[in-house]
Amino acid sequence: EMKLSAVSKKLWCVHKQLLLLLAPLVFLPLLFTLPEKEGKCLYVILLMATFWCTEALPLAVTAMLPVCLFPTLGILPAKKVCPQYFIETNFLFLSGLIMASSIEEWGLHQRIALKVLSIVGVKPAWLILGMMLTSSFLSMWLSNTATTAMMLPIASAILESLFGDLETLKQKCQSLDDPESSLINGTLCAVTEFLKTNETNTAEEIKSEAQYQMKVWKGFLICIPYAASIGGTATLTGTAPNLILIGQLKSYFPDCDLINFGSWFAFAFPLMLLFLFLGWLWISFLYGGLNSRLCFKKHDCRAQAEAKAKALIIEDYKKLGPINFAEGAISFFFVLFAVLLFTRDPKFVTGWSVFFKKGYVSDAVTGVIIVSILFFFPSQKPSLRWWFDPQAANTPYVPLLSWKKAQDSVPWNIIMLLGGGFAMAKACEESGLASWIGGHLQPLAEVPPAAAVMLITAFLACFTEFASNTATIIIFLPVIAELAMRVSVNPLYFMIPATVGCSYAFMLPVSTPPNSIAFASGHLMVKDMVKTGFVMNILGILSVSLAMNTWGVAMFNLHSYPEWAHPVNKTAIALVPFSSVPPLNATL
Repeated sequence: EMKLSAVSKKLWCVHKQLLLLLAPLVFLPLLFTLPEKEGKCLYVILLMATFWCTEALPLAVTAMLPVCLFPTLGILPAKKVCPQYFIETNFLFLSGLIMASSIEEWGLHQRIALKVLSIVGVKPAWLILGMMLTSSFLSMWLSNTATTAMMLPIASAILESLFGDLETLKQKCQSLDDPESSLINGTLCAVTEFLKTNETNTAEEIKSEAQYQMKVWKGFLICIPYAASIGGTATLTGTAPNLILIGQLKSYFPDCDLINFGSWFAFAFPLMLLFLFLGWLWISFLYGGLNSRLCFKKHDCRAQAEAKAKALIIEDYKKLGPINFAEGAISFFFVLFAVLLFTRDPKFVTGWSVFFKKGYVSDAVTGVIIVSILFFFPSQKPSLRWWFDPQAANTPYVPLLSWKKAQDSVPWNIIMLLGGGFAMAKACEESGLASWIGGHLQPLAEVPPAAAVMLITAFLACFTEFASNTATIIIFLPVIAELAMRVSVNPLYFMIPATVGCSYAFMLPVSTPPNSIAFASGHLMVKDMVKTGFVMNILGILSVSLAMNTWGVAMFNLHSYPEWAHPVNKTAIALVPFSSVPPLNATL
């Protein structure tokens, strides 16, 4: 047994290297059993999927494998593979990241967070709501990881002013389980102090109060990464899977122009608000925030702590001082960035893109124009007097954002990951692999589309718990698009829920970087995340299904099979008449 455990430990130490050697050998039969081009393409995709899910290679390095393998295996020439790494969608993503780095540079995100928290009040349920609203709003524009990293210290400071030091609180919970040892260790000082303020409280009451406070503390920590993941789905630049969707749509269906920044926001923002509200109710219910004190004031020691926390938030906001010129300028460009992206071509009204040659100006162009201005717009208020005053300090001119800051804060690995995804989608299409897989999915034509939406969302929400959400959507989106065409359903009806569903990773600390950051604080247990996340996943699946079958159908005209869907597959489409597919709202 000793030898066996020693060997297993050694194997675990080199498990990534073993994977890199064994995976290519395991998938080798595919090259000989499938049609030539399809087999080679599936070989590369399964290899990349394995490396992505196990992280045997860094994600960005795996994303570069198409450049090595597609040309050498004769699937796609290099001149077709390489341009996929910096297509128009990547420029839109880059402009969003640069805008986010300028907001972080001038601390505007902190001002927004403290302002919202001072408005919502400090009763636990309202504070959890404030935390969730702020985190989701910020993660629409900043990365989910940056939002979580910024919000957690704010949450901890508020919690300490509400409930005191966390270690003391933990001791209260433990010491009251064993009063004798706690008296010996002298850890009841906090309890005796509490008793002085309220003579009628028994040790049992103090224990239950301490346990309640610990629950609220956990609720605070868990709501931030969840809200950041939900908020990222509301804008195209909010999270990478949304960009994978638009990139793959352009590759598969060049004539489909239904999805852009404005139309996606009009669909996904109400969905985000709905899910956020349901998530808030569940987290507040689970962690003790929902009770009669939500709306009624009581003059007890909790009220005193709440007043103290309120004062702390207001004091922190005052410390930021008045809005300076740079913050005002960033706010202006941030609002302009959002408004121009929304109004370019929102579909339900005529956008400003009509003033330009049709099809020339895209979301990427808009984003890059605005962020380019940040690199030369001054961060200090320009003054005419400075030119005529020889005594004035000759300080160098500082723009709102330097290239060095932008370069350091942009996660270039995600841009490589997006590129790898687009290269993979291109190969799936050109090698005929997507059609080959679609042919094997024919039996799924029997499943009612509305049920299929729930199954797809549920499957991806589960899969993404163990793999990167970007890698998940890259792997499955081509298959889902092909499935939709085979069963004569509007491809968007399956592709949109899949994209949103793979951002709903709530159950494990390793599911997303925001979950990992919250878990790393050391106050959450895996069982807390699994218990909360399981119900969050179910709420998410139901919310997406509702959105797709109500306003989604109306917005994207999902009840009919569109003209823009692949002409190549017209023969396959004819196999399943649309009349044989039950209506979309059959299961609602």
